Amino acid sequence: MDHTAVLALYDRDMREGARPDGPGARVERAGAVVRQVADAHGWNGVLWSDLDAAGADRAISAQIEYFAGLGRDFEWKLYGHDRPVDLADRLTAAGFRAEPEETLMVGEVARLAPDAEPPEGVRLVPAVDAAGVDMVVDVHEKAFGSDGAGLRHRLLARLAADPGTVVAVVALAGTGPVGAARWELVPGSRFAGLWGGGTVEAWRGRGVYRALVAHRARVAAAHGYRYLQVDASPMSRPILRRLGFHALSTTTPYVYRR
Repeated sequence: MDHTAVLALYDRDMREGARPDGPGARVERAGAVVRQVADAHGWNGVLWSDLDAAGADRAISAQIEYFAGLGRDFEWKLYGHDRPVDLADRLTAAGFRAEPEETLMVGEVARLAPDAEPPEGVRLVPAVDAAGVDMVVDVHEKAFGSDGAGLRHRLLARLAADPGTVVAVVALAGTGPVGAARWELVPGSRFAGLWGGGTVEAWRGRGVYRALVAHRARVAAAHGYRYLQVDASPMSRPILRRLGFHALSTTTPYVYRR
């Protein structure tokens, strides 16, 4: 894989040329910044920027003022290759708080190893209704320790309004959910985004996460996508690397709260 070329393609498809990630959201270009604006349950933030040292602080201030006018907290999704090189310091000085860094990993679907099956006693089922979404949210809250109310709202809205662009799956041991994941199928893009892959603590290390990635890779291949993209945590990075993913950059959420 040509890392430089694929990273440039990712920036063009998924950031500068981003599509709204749900009903009611919109993507706007404001000068050298591309942002998404959604309701209070959706994701609000900066997806891409092309800034220089002379204009960066003005652009940051403009986004703070804009989202404050909407009454929204928001996130500046900063990548390790973004410019200027001190953009992280500038965001911090403006009042943003950095959350844990993740690794942007990309795999070429045709070269991945998508043959991993769930461990014995575990089956993968699609989440296509409110009951399925509740299981996805239950895993999310247990695996990541965060409130899943916003995720529930976004998934239900997306499944109702545009079901062909989001797929969610739950790993069940008996009738209890032990893992879950979702992925976004972006029309016109070469990338499918893998999101929210998580396993409850008692089932980690048994191959559930690997099976969820492999399952999503097969679905992406069936839909004609060339690449899979993941914002990988330190825990998932080694698994993804063994499956054939490559680390292309880092990504850090910088959050601004009113």
